Amino acid sequence: MLKWAIIFFIISLVAGVLGFTGVATGAATIAKVLFFIALAIFLIVLIFGVFLGVLVF
Repeated sequence: MLKWAIIFFIISLVAGVLGFTGVATGAATIAKVLFFIALAIFLIVLIFGVFLGVLVF
């Protein structure tokens, strides 16, 4: 998912340089949403890993 966020970020940069502001704004919004979803999933997995690791060991 982080890979897609980076791809949309690059699309946003290229579209912004070329003057396609609408496309750049949309791609930046998609990239931001995907980044925060990936961050939330990472934190959830990290928290469960810490708690389950304590229970196992």
